[in-house]
Amino acid sequence: MKPLFVVIRTRGPAWDDTLPLEGQRDWRGHATFMDALVEEGFVHLGGPLEGTRDALLVVEAEDAAEIVARLSEDPWTKSGLLTISRISPWTLRLGKI
Repeated sequence: MKPLFVVIRTRGPAWDDTLPLEGQRDWRGHATFMDALVEEGFVHLGGPLEGTRDALLVVEAEDAAEIVARLSEDPWTKSGLLTISRISPWTLRLGKI
């Protein structure tokens, strides 16, 4: 198993605060992209952090560079809807993935 990381993604300059999550531009493309990352085991958990402009991902990757490269292909990264604000190595001590 590759190391685990916690990734915080933040709403970018293209985010339209008047629209819900599912109403943002190319929601379907983003959802399909993220579902594929889950299916292949790159993303284990993810979702918005309520009351913030952030989303949290738990990913399995060799290093931060791999995470940046993989998430750069997300339609929402390409369009400026989401940016990476933090990548931190994470040691799972309770539970299992």
